[in-house]
Amino acid sequence: MDIVIVSLGTLLLGGVIGYFSRQFFAKKQVESAEAKVGKIFSDAKDKAAETVLEAQNKAVKILEDAKADESERVRQIARNEERVAKKEDSLDKKSTDIDKQKEGLQEKSKQIMSIKEEVEKIKEEQLEKLQKIAELDQEKARAIIIDRVEKMHQEEILKRIKILEAEGMEEVNKKANNIIVQAIQKYSGTHTAETTTSTVEIPSDEMKGRIIGREGRNIRTLEQLTGVEVIIDDTPETIIISGFDPIRRQVAKLSLEKLISDGRIHPARIEEVVDETKKEIINSVKEAGEVAVADLGVVGFDPKLVQLIGRLKYRTSYGQNVLLHSVEVARLSASIASELKADVTIAKKAGLLHDIGKAVDHEIQGTHVEIGINILKKFGISEDVIIAMKSHHEDFPYESTEAVIIKVADAISASRPGARKDTLENYIKRLEELENIANSFEEVEKSYAIQAGREVRVFVTPEKIDDMGAMKLSRKIADRIEETLNYPGEIKVHVIRETRAVEYAR
Repeated sequence: MDIVIVSLGTLLLGGVIGYFSRQFFAKKQVESAEAKVGKIFSDAKDKAAETVLEAQNKAVKILEDAKADESERVRQIARNEERVAKKEDSLDKKSTDIDKQKEGLQEKSKQIMSIKEEVEKIKEEQLEKLQKIAELDQEKARAIIIDRVEKMHQEEILKRIKILEAEGMEEVNKKANNIIVQAIQKYSGTHTAETTTSTVEIPSDEMKGRIIGREGRNIRTLEQLTGVEVIIDDTPETIIISGFDPIRRQVAKLSLEKLISDGRIHPARIEEVVDETKKEIINSVKEAGEVAVADLGVVGFDPKLVQLIGRLKYRTSYGQNVLLHSVEVARLSASIASELKADVTIAKKAGLLHDIGKAVDHEIQGTHVEIGINILKKFGISEDVIIAMKSHHEDFPYESTEAVIIKVADAISASRPGARKDTLENYIKRLEELENIANSFEEVEKSYAIQAGREVRVFVTPEKIDDMGAMKLSRKIADRIEETLNYPGEIKVHVIRETRAVEYAR
């Protein structure tokens, strides 16, 4: 029992001691924390005081600087106002001087008008006195004098006028003939009339069979790709290519020569060679234009315009090669302009470009003169050259000496013996109309007139028409030809529909 009481007393004493110990240590910690907080607060207060003092110093400095700037601006404004005041005084003084000068001029003007009126008055008085003396006014006196002179010398005047007219016309004709003759003598070019056929020489007649191919597939492929007719007859070692379009004939001729030289002749190779040849023709067109421009010595043309000039190489007018004709007109125009002291450069350029519209007249509506004017304006050719070239068919009035020169040179070049053939031009126009009729149908991809216009081969787009539709289309084209064209005999319409399926094995 005593032990229990002692134990309880010990526990109680330990708890009391522990409680007071915790209170003691807690108080110590609180006092330590309060001391730290007091120190931090004291440091923060000191730092805040320093910051406020520094801010006040900066504010004072900024205020002093602002006052100094304001003072400077006030002084600057004062100086500006002083300058403006001086300028206003100067302007007022000048305005006063101008007003004085104006008044002086007005006064002088009044004096001049007064003197003029006096002069007119004196002149009228003198005329009145003269009329009274002569009893005639000025117009009557002049009429009487002229009438008397005419009556006295009428016969002499008429004779003199006739003599002068005869001498003038004789001299003008002599001079004109001399200029034209000199121009023609300075330029003498060869004339070769364009035909509708080209010939290709082959090494032997055995080659004809290879060109025809099995069941005629080679020659048929070549004709379809080029749009010409390949004539293989009994003529030894010669194949004839017939077609009214010079470009098609040239493509077919060059392609055939390449195939003969290569030795590989089959449809795939023919198609490949024709594509290559068409690209070569494009390059030859550009080269032809560059050669023509270089030979004439004209500069400053756009490269695209030079290429259009080259396209004239494969364009004919009444059987005459248009590029050769244009170059010839340019040379003749330059020679005539030199004799007449006109502008040789303008005449030469206008002569070369006078038929430039024919390079695209089959693609654009309008006359070749109107098309040519638009082309030259597009490429920035000078107005003097356009004025000179646009009157060569008298569609526009002559506005310069060079315009008349181009007309004369064009007539000289076209009227040479053998230069042009009307029947050939009419024939080519009929074939072009035949192709245009076929091409007017939506399903048609391309068409070619062959056999001198007795047959037209029409290639259609297979996706747009079936076999039955192709048969109907041939009838429609034939009906349209019958309604539109006049032609001898009959025309065969051959509609071709071909479908190709291509795939690659990889």
